[in-house]
Amino acid sequence: MTAAGEGAPTGAPHGLVVMGVSSSGKSTLAETFAQRFGWVFRDGDSFHSPQNIAKMSAGIALTDEDRWPWLRSIAAWLVETRQAGGHGVVACSALKRAYRDILVGGEPDEVRIVYLEGSREVIGARMAKRRHHYMPESLLDSQFATLEPPAPDERPITLSVEATPEAMLDRLAAALEAKAP
Repeated sequence: MTAAGEGAPTGAPHGLVVMGVSSSGKSTLAETFAQRFGWVFRDGDSFHSPQNIAKMSAGIALTDEDRWPWLRSIAAWLVETRQAGGHGVVACSALKRAYRDILVGGEPDEVRIVYLEGSREVIGARMAKRRHHYMPESLLDSQFATLEPPAPDERPITLSVEATPEAMLDRLAAALEAKAP
């Protein structure tokens, strides 16, 4: 692929937010993308405060007030990465439009949304197999209830979680190439 920046597919923005409910494969896809194209990867979970982690570990869903500082931290990291001349990809639930608006920061050409779409049944089965994660399966229903799938005007790249990680990665790279000028 032709590079638009260090290892970036032609047409790629400087930032990607790989979003979806817990266990949709956000971290796997985002980290693999970063490794393949030389981007910087961060897991959105690493931006959570200890208080947020404690709440989720106790099975308590976060409120918007809990999320705003977390989202602003992620958005700031995306801006800092771009200003340093890099490309960043973050795995983040970003379940509501308002959350994604903070992450994109009014720059939809600089930060793109990648939506990992899947059914409650498929994702629930994945979650049941996970170990050592602070997000209990009991919160998955809450995440699906909160989820506002990206609207067409958000220009999301939508990928099915039923595809293999490699197929999802190839589709993501192809979608970014297709956006090239």
